[in-house]
This record gives sequence, C-alpha cells and structure tokens, in this order.
Amino acid sequence: MMESLPEDKQNKIVEHLREYIQDLQDEEKWNNSFNKTQDKLIAAAKLAKQQIAEGKAKPIDYNQL
Repeated sequence: MMESLPEDKQNKIVEHLREYIQDLQDEEKWNNSFNKTQDKLIAAAKLAKQQIAEGKAKPIDYNQL
C-alpha cells in the first residue's frame, strides 16, 4: 500500500510510525517501572497512615522548604 505513494509521503509515514513505536516503548518502560515500585509505594503509604494515626506526623510547613 505504501509503495503506491510518493517517496516523501512514505518517509512521513515511516517517521510517524517510528514516533508511535517509541511512544509505546516509553509507555511500556513507565508501566514496568511503576509495577516494580508499587509494593514500596503501598508500604510507604501504610506507614504514613499509621504514623498519622499515632500522632507521629505533622503537617508540612511549605514556608520552611
């Protein structure tokens, strides 16, 4: 199908497909990274919730950052 198009159109299609594939690969890397750290994020959230319940946490003072 592409062979019937002029070469400049073929090149644009190829470039578009490369960008699309790169986006898919980037998304896959993000998903893998997120999945690897999800257990740690859940544990950190549980710890924070526990510390808040025990009165060991205080609100962040953004003026001190």
